[in-house]
Amino acid sequence: MTALHPAAVLAAATFSPGPEAGQLLGLLAWCASAAGVGGVITVGTLMALQLRSGEAGRGGEHFRGLFFVMLASVLASTAGPLVAALGSLAL
Repeated sequence: MTALHPAAVLAAATFSPGPEAGQLLGLLAWCASAAGVGGVITVGTLMALQLRSGEAGRGGEHFRGLFFVMLASVLASTAGPLVAALGSLAL
């Protein structure tokens, strides 16, 4: 009796996530959106706290932080539709 190579066993197995796999992706998108709202609130709070100190050039730092928060939120919220657009990734 010959033993199969592990790669051959993995190649022969098909991945079938089932209908509940989309629920997890939706939950992750909602959590990422909540984290994005928290990030915007944090950046806004830091902007309000720095307003009184009057340090020059701090506006660019705040807008850079706001840009990264928004970019991460858009990327996380579009992950679900991107995966759905790719369709079945079965080999």
